[in-house]
Amino acid sequence: MIDRLQRSWELARECMQLLLQDKQLLVLPLLSSLAIVLLTVSFAVPLAPTLGAHLGRGTRGLSALAWVVLFVFYWLQYSIIIFFNTALVEVAMKRFDGVQASIGDGLRRAASLLPVILIYAAIAASVGTLLRIVAERFGIFGRIVIGLIGLAWSVATALVVPVLAAENVGPIEAIGRSVELIKKAWGEDIIGSAGIGVVFGLIMVATVIVGGMLVLAAFGAHRVALGVLLMVLLVLCVCLLALAQATLQGIYSAALYRYASGDAALGGIDKSLLEGAFRARS
Repeated sequence: MIDRLQRSWELARECMQLLLQDKQLLVLPLLSSLAIVLLTVSFAVPLAPTLGAHLGRGTRGLSALAWVVLFVFYWLQYSIIIFFNTALVEVAMKRFDGVQASIGDGLRRAASLLPVILIYAAIAASVGTLLRIVAERFGIFGRIVIGLIGLAWSVATALVVPVLAAENVGPIEAIGRSVELIKKAWGEDIIGSAGIGVVFGLIMVATVIVGGMLVLAAFGAHRVALGVLLMVLLVLCVCLLALAQATLQGIYSAALYRYASGDAALGGIDKSLLEGAFRARS
């Protein structure tokens, strides 16, 4: 376990070096996050009274209309995430090739793939909605089983976005290609992405603990202005870490695609780190 965390840290450090060369990549996850917030608010505000009345009656489960609304929300949410992730991966791919690509180049590539992105997002939303329906009907046991199925789906589609960005294929072909690349190169168990998540999770926890103590100390000393300032800085730090993690995950997925497809063009990322990020299939 320690070796895996060490390897993940080394990979995150290599990806961070690539990110530091092109800090504008942080803009894409930022735009994605803002769009998701606007989408969530646009759904939550008009539906809040209906949801409150539904819960107040004590009825169990959701109506058919509610499931349709949930599907639409999932579809739009996935469309936004995949769109900006495709743009991010496109720019990262260009960087691997030694080409200076702008945010606009990535967005134009994602826009050209919008029909395919919308179809794949509909497939992902259908899977997500179906899993939620089954989980609702079968209680805690169903949730455990559905969680495992959801994990398998996430693993199978881990390289769909890089495939969409790099290859002219449809959504079904992209899913099949993602599965093919994962099985061909590393096998079943992904630990690299989880390692990046663990590293950033630990950094975030440490940041919140230290920052929280400083905020409490400032308020305890009756220095309200300083406490508010520290609180704002803490929130900004956590948001910046989240953006950096999302950006690194995009760079990481692009690098994994290049490695799985046998492409040696990996920019400054150590190929041996990528190879070690997945456990070989027995």
